[in-house]
Amino acid sequence: MSSTTLSVPEIHCGHCKQAIEGAVGPLEGVQAVEVDVDARSVRVEHDDVVTVRALVDAIEDQGYDVPEQDALRN
Repeated sequence: MSSTTLSVPEIHCGHCKQAIEGAVGPLEGVQAVEVDVDARSVRVEHDDVVTVRALVDAIEDQGYDVPEQDALRN
């Protein structure tokens, strides 16, 4: 299992949180999604089946920018 934390500077409310959780949660291999509105970040626990690119694409498809240099694989 891997953990990826992405910076999403445009997160600012509960609607943002729901939109991102709804987009990332259903991806194959995703075990858990934690959106931290205050920190403006998304932490995803996932299998190696899902790529960081897939996570970024799912978030960006919701209209949020993800600076790729801020993607940290823990």
